[in-house]
Amino acid sequence: MLKKENRLKSKSAYNATYNNKNVITSNLLVMYAGNLKDDKDYPTKVGFVVSKKIHKRATKRNRIKRLIRENIRLLIKNNNEAINKHQSLILMPKYDISDKSFTEIQNSILILLNKLANKNI
Repeated sequence: MLKKENRLKSKSAYNATYNNKNVITSNLLVMYAGNLKDDKDYPTKVGFVVSKKIHKRATKRNRIKRLIRENIRLLIKNNNEAINKHQSLILMPKYDISDKSFTEIQNSILILLNKLANKNI
């Protein structure tokens, strides 16, 4: 489970991240990135969105969110410098990735984070 301090919770936080218009894509996922915060007390906040277009069943959508959430949790726990940049992120799949392996999703997330670091927002 992702810690409360690392979750995007409010609708306004999601809208602020969407309105920033920093979009990065990989073969499996799309990431919306918010602005960097200079405040070291502000942790990276992450949100997850899986629409009904991805899968009709809520159980499948929840499984996809759990897979992505666990990958992000491990990156934050291991103090990966790519994720700990004091920003807000929203991750969403491009299509049904419930049949993908844990490492494939992890590689896709790392690709997104590297692209974000190179983009210098």
